[in-house]
Parts: sequence; C-alpha cells; structure tokens
Amino acid sequence: MTVKTVSILGATGSVGRAAADLVIGAPERFQAEAIAAGSDAEALANLGRELKARFVAVADENRYRDLKNALSGYKCEIAAGAAAVKEAGQRQADIAVAAIVGLAGLESTLAACMTGKTVALANKEALVSAGDVVKAAAAANGAQILPVDSEHSALFQAYEPERAHTVEKLTLTASGGPFWKWSKSQIANATLEDALRHPTWDMGSKITIDSATMMNKGLELIEAARLFPLPEDRIDVLIHPQSIIHGMVSYRDGSVMAQLGAPDMQTPIAVALAWPDRMQTPVQRLDLASIGQLTFDAPDPERFPSINLARQALRDGGDRPAVLNASNEVAVAAFLEGRISFMAIVETVMESLAVVPRMHANTLEQVVEVDRQARLAALNHISSLT
Repeated sequence: MTVKTVSILGATGSVGRAAADLVIGAPERFQAEAIAAGSDAEALANLGRELKARFVAVADENRYRDLKNALSGYKCEIAAGAAAVKEAGQRQADIAVAAIVGLAGLESTLAACMTGKTVALANKEALVSAGDVVKAAAAANGAQILPVDSEHSALFQAYEPERAHTVEKLTLTASGGPFWKWSKSQIANATLEDALRHPTWDMGSKITIDSATMMNKGLELIEAARLFPLPEDRIDVLIHPQSIIHGMVSYRDGSVMAQLGAPDMQTPIAVALAWPDRMQTPVQRLDLASIGQLTFDAPDPERFPSINLARQALRDGGDRPAVLNASNEVAVAAFLEGRISFMAIVETVMESLAVVPRMHANTLEQVVEVDRQARLAALNHISSLT
C-alpha cells in the first residue's frame, strides 16, 4: 500500500482534529507533512508531535515563540503568520485537508489547489465566496476537490459523473437544528445557550449557530451548485432530524441513490482521505432496526428564510454569495458576543445584500474587497441595532 502524505489546514478545529485522528490511526496509510492552525499554539504543538508532522505553522505571529517552546526537542520546521499557513497549503503532499473556517481559509485552499494536489474541502466558504476562483485554480493545475461536508460527501458518493445527463436533482438533508419545532415567536426569544444546543452534531460555535438559522443549509446549497453541474432549482433541501441519510441523487428513471451513515464526521473525512479506496474507521455502525423510523419534512421558509436568501444570492450570481457569507459571519460573531438577537442575524444578512453595490468577484483580490465591504455593511447595521 502506497503511503499518502497529508497536510491539515485548520488542524485544531473539530474537522481538523478528526482528520488527524484518522491519520494517526492509520500509519500504514498516511504520513503527516504539514499542519496549520489559528492561535492555539499548545494544541497545535501537541498535534504536531502526535502526527510526526514535518512542518507546523500558527497563523497568529504573536504565538510563534509559544509554538517554538512547545515543540522544543521535536525536530520539524516551525513558522508563523499568514504566509506560513499558505506555505502549509503549498507543501508537497498528496492531499490537503482544508478545514480553516471562513474566508480566512481561502488563501491556503487556493495555494493547495495551485500545487495540483487533492484537496479535501471542509471550508464551504471558499466555494461559496470564491467558487469561480477556486474552481479555476483547481482546473488550471489539475487539482481534484473532494467534499468533506457530510452532505456533499454523500452526493459525491451517490453521483455518477459518467451519467450526469441522467440526473434529475440533488437533495441535501438537514437536521433542522435546535429550533425546528419552535414557533416563530419562540425563535425570536432564543438565547445563545438555546442556539448552541444542537440535537445531533457536535460542531464549532459558528457552524452550530448557522445550523440554528439554517444558513448552513443555504451555504451548502450554493456549495453543491459549485461542485455539481446542476442549477439551483434542481437542488432540494429536506429536513431529516435523524441525520442518517446525508444526501440523495435522483435519476431520470425514478431511481434515488442515497448515502446513509451514523452522524459522525469521521466518515466523510475518511472517504476523502482514502479515495478512491475505503478505509477502516471507528465510527459506530448503522443499526436501522434500533433507529426504527426515518422522518422527513419540507423546510419552512417563514421561520427559516436563510435557504431562500441563499437561493436568491445564487441566482443573482457574481458577488452576491460572497456578500451573503461575509455578512453572515459578522452577524453570527455579534450574536455569539451577545450584541444582537438571534433574529437579527438573518436581518443583518438581508440588509447587507440590499446595500452592498454589485462588484466583480473573479479574482482573489476582488473577492477580498467584496468581503470587506460586506463586513462593513453588516457592522454598520449591527451598530444601528445596538
């Protein structure tokens, strides 16, 4: 068996840590080349030792000395700053796990694409905000993008590229988040503690809030449109609280191919790491008899307008998805800090889409400028509320 070299960008986050566990658990398959993270120098150093990584980078330049001290006695290259994280993406590895949250992960994701390696993409914002830029970089350099989001991994596994012309639609499933059964008035009074209490997945705070607003499903819808050659009106969202079916592909003969599995991120990560092979994981095996039943429902656009907001941004095209993403990041951060109410998150996104002028988003620099203006618009709206 040929050993794959792996770089993990965003190594101390939930996805990065899960990827690291899989790499550590299969030394006959993988060798860590580079790891990078934001500011947690101690956790990054510990992970570097566990993985036997050759290159360790922390984005926060002020944590360089902490990282160096924590890695004292361990022989590897150590670096800090945005350029160091980018270098982690550029290192010669067979596959890079791109798991840095938000637009902060875009530059290192692009760097990985430009080296022509396989990119296991967990950073949905890269495709949402800069889909054309990322896809162009991958195509020009022969890089392959493998989705790590559980829903997109499910579609990837069920989708048959050689029969793409026979696909009728794609269906993303959603747990519904913590507020699926709540009334609109109850949601209006939701607290931070309420919003962080996800019924199924154990994730970071930002994506957990996105799940509560269902903006995560809107972002995933845009990402699916970037990954698969289908228009927005042929990509559906279906509420499935058990989170057992992660995605479905419907074909013109009436067949529906679905991917099922326990709700554990190690499965889609393992699919990407081992592709086109399959690898052993410690994930709990699916026992449908004990589950008993699987239920489904249509999204409620009145209580959860985020999905239709994302659909409109995708239809409008250009810079609109980038505005949607950036303003949402700012609004979620403000909610996590207790500065705005839960309902004000989507309100801030809607206001930003209304006031930010249309711009080009065909280069990294243009995407960064769109992102800047959208964040400013969101901050201005939040200031008006507080």
